[in-house]
Amino acid sequence: MLAVLSPGQGSQKPGFLTPWLDLPGAEARLRWWSALSGVDLVHLGTVADAAEIKDTAGTQPLLVAAALLAAEHLPMYDVALTAGHSVGELGATVLAGALPPEAAVTLAGVRGREMAAACALEPTGMAAVLGGDPDEVLAAIAAHGLHPANRNGAGQIVAAGALDGLDKLAAEPPTRTRIVRLQVAGAFHTPYMAPAEAALAAVAAGITPADPARILLSNLDGSAVNHGREMVQRLVRQVTAPVRWDLCTRTLADLGVTGVIELPPAGALAGLVKRALKGDTAPEIVTLNTPDDLPAARDLIARHSGLGHEPVIQFRVVVSPAAGTFMPVEELAEGADLRTGQVIGHVSTRQGPVEVTAHAGGLLTEWLAHHDDPIAPGQPLARIGGHA
Repeated sequence: MLAVLSPGQGSQKPGFLTPWLDLPGAEARLRWWSALSGVDLVHLGTVADAAEIKDTAGTQPLLVAAALLAAEHLPMYDVALTAGHSVGELGATVLAGALPPEAAVTLAGVRGREMAAACALEPTGMAAVLGGDPDEVLAAIAAHGLHPANRNGAGQIVAAGALDGLDKLAAEPPTRTRIVRLQVAGAFHTPYMAPAEAALAAVAAGITPADPARILLSNLDGSAVNHGREMVQRLVRQVTAPVRWDLCTRTLADLGVTGVIELPPAGALAGLVKRALKGDTAPEIVTLNTPDDLPAARDLIARHSGLGHEPVIQFRVVVSPAAGTFMPVEELAEGADLRTGQVIGHVSTRQGPVEVTAHAGGLLTEWLAHHDDPIAPGQPLARIGGHA
């Protein structure tokens, strides 16, 4: 299974889009998206210096546009899964088929402007806590009145909040940790961003999304999201909620992802995946930074998509509709033929049992949860395969 990942803020580098503008139609595409986002994406991606592209208002639509621009040159119909980090989720949602590019770029413009405005309300910041025991790190973050804004896995948790709290954390770091202050405008993914979340929600309410055509992971809990409206709601909620990239990485492992392509500006997410998925679970990774990397990315897709002269196999993931305990239908074994709407189990909740049904017909390829497993809403329960 192949995953395409879209990076978030902090990945940008001066001039990183310059080589992409040599491709036919690329500059015109960026100018169209510039009009929608209210930001000069051509300028920001080519000649702007490091200080200018740190501005949240411009960086967020720039990153979404960069991912979409590069993905247009890949055979995305052969990709099974998409995910993005923070604002990168907007690009991932487009690549999953749930939003048109124009909607994502417009939302990124609103998101960036409103988060920049929220940062200006009071002095806040962020700091990466590297290493240490995760529970001790989280306890120290809470003790200083801070929030765990990003839980990236591989020994990296990002604290966010008031500057004096970050100073105290740096002065009294948890055991065996290193504190690195991040050059950002404020405390993203915390309650400090509540005004930005409200502003984004008002705009997002006018969007009519489609349901994802491939597996789409959410930063809220690492789960696969089946419904477009739910994903838009999660994208809005993510402005103040922590980014759980650690759970997204765990889902990549649970689903058996064998190949990963990170879209430009690539490197950060590839590094996190490499550190988290080692040994037998380590996927093959391509970082796509310039058009020169496109042949390697296309080759990876060809080798990990399961295509060739065989029929195309499309996998769909059935996710949990509620929190509780999973009870699969006992007589359903892997390899069973399922029909659309067939009950494959139920979730035992405090309010009673909730049915879990197959939203498409096909083969029950793999159970991803088992009898009496505790599960969260949106957690993958089973994988269904069918011939396209």
